[in-house]
Amino acid sequence: MSGCYSISELARELDITTRTIRFYEEHGMLAPERRGQERIYSPRDRVALKLILRGKRLGFSLAECKELIDLYQPDGSNRRQLESFQRKIEERRAQLQQQLLDIQQMQLELDVAEQRCSQALQELPA
Repeated sequence: MSGCYSISELARELDITTRTIRFYEEHGMLAPERRGQERIYSPRDRVALKLILRGKRLGFSLAECKELIDLYQPDGSNRRQLESFQRKIEERRAQLQQQLLDIQQMQLELDVAEQRCSQALQELPA
């Protein structure tokens, strides 16, 4: 079975736990073959796992990662997958930009509250 991986090989290669791999399998994101109790992961499963890990680092939900995995075609064009990934990146970037603006606004409000608090403390009798 050249090009296939055991759960421990994938975990070691990707620096994750076997429990993490089983979690994604339980969520239908990986589909290893079974040989008795042993799981045999295909190159497609390896790519899917790498997509999941990359998606998580970028802040994508499991559902979004699964959607991208479902579009993956190991022997064909991945245009749909890449276009979908690009849209998700643009959406995530917009979300992060909004979060940054929200954080900056909150920092300004905290500055004002802190100034008012300091001023009120100074006005209190000693």
